[in-house]
Amino acid sequence: MVPIQTVEIEEYQDIMFNHDYLDRAWNLLWEKYQKEVEVDFPSPKTKNKWKIKSKGWVGYIPLTPEIILYLKPKVEVGNIFRMLEYAYKFDDLEFGKGYINCDKIEDIYSHIANLLAKRIIDRESQGLYRAYVPKTDYLTFVRGRIDIQNAIKKPWNIKLKCHYDEQTVDIEDNQILAWTLDIIINSSLWTEQVPVPPSVRQAYHALQGLVTLKEFQPEDCIGRIYNYLNQDYQLLHSLCRFFVESAGPSHQIGDRTMLPFLIDMAKLYELFVAKWLEKKLPSHLFFKRQEPINISSNITFIPDIILYEALTEKARYILDTKYKTPDSPAAKDVAQVIAYAVSKECQEVILVYPTSLKYPLDTLIGNIRVRSLTFSLDGNLEDAGKSFLKELFF
Repeated sequence: MVPIQTVEIEEYQDIMFNHDYLDRAWNLLWEKYQKEVEVDFPSPKTKNKWKIKSKGWVGYIPLTPEIILYLKPKVEVGNIFRMLEYAYKFDDLEFGKGYINCDKIEDIYSHIANLLAKRIIDRESQGLYRAYVPKTDYLTFVRGRIDIQNAIKKPWNIKLKCHYDEQTVDIEDNQILAWTLDIIINSSLWTEQVPVPPSVRQAYHALQGLVTLKEFQPEDCIGRIYNYLNQDYQLLHSLCRFFVESAGPSHQIGDRTMLPFLIDMAKLYELFVAKWLEKKLPSHLFFKRQEPINISSNITFIPDIILYEALTEKARYILDTKYKTPDSPAAKDVAQVIAYAVSKECQEVILVYPTSLKYPLDTLIGNIRVRSLTFSLDGNLEDAGKSFLKELFF
């Protein structure tokens, strides 16, 4: 076996490679991973070397059978896990301490995969959720509703065309679980030294033969309808959403189809801040996340977070998260939040950053107060959130 080499690039950092290094991987990165990494071709500007720059994603991209690209986070891995707890409501699943103390990014994946698999196994042992689905078939006996017109046209046919409802476990609720387990099994994180957890294989095999394997998107995992018979599926689908969102494009490596594991830190930061505020806001305020503001038939603003006064329903604060570390707010970002404020008749807008800026902003533009605040991702996130709220209401 050829040992696997891991190439590390930290968030928003770049790294140079000799012209012939990773020669099989450049097209793959260029074609499939332009969102996650920036690839510069060899030129005099790059001293005739390849240059790769991380664009704020973390995780693993399998490049060749021997080489994996590791997009290393700046944020402490344990805090990434805590952000995920809020963003995907994992805190409702009552993780034990073993799940919280993650030292490596792959620990997060393995722990959550193991938890999902065990919960699927428990549900399968109790009985998977069933629902009635419409079916049409030719039968030798009457079931449901006979297709009268078909019977009149073909009176010689001894089989009757019937429309009926059949109870089955092969429904979307369970198909989402099967698709997610398939994604996990094909992840690039698993090696001979670190194999797929047995619980994942057990859960996957438990669904095989019962559930059709179909592809789903992250949005298919949310906004679903639940009742007292499948209420526990809401948490299962929340876990599934994490894996479906973090699976990038698949590609062949040798004789295997491999999936990367990638987390969009900018999106995670925005979702984390929103979900933290949802739980911690004082009662006189409520919030809406990514509420569309229609300016015209072809122009729509979508602020990250709007905080409203509960009594008047008037927009009190507009927050826009910026997962980057500049010295000072960019002019275009300031212009953007001012446009949000004018469109909502709001007098306070805040740009939220994960680290303190060298030149923070707190100024009036007309009658609109524009500030930069920090919701830090260093240290204890609960303490960071409390400090953020204190500054917000100052």
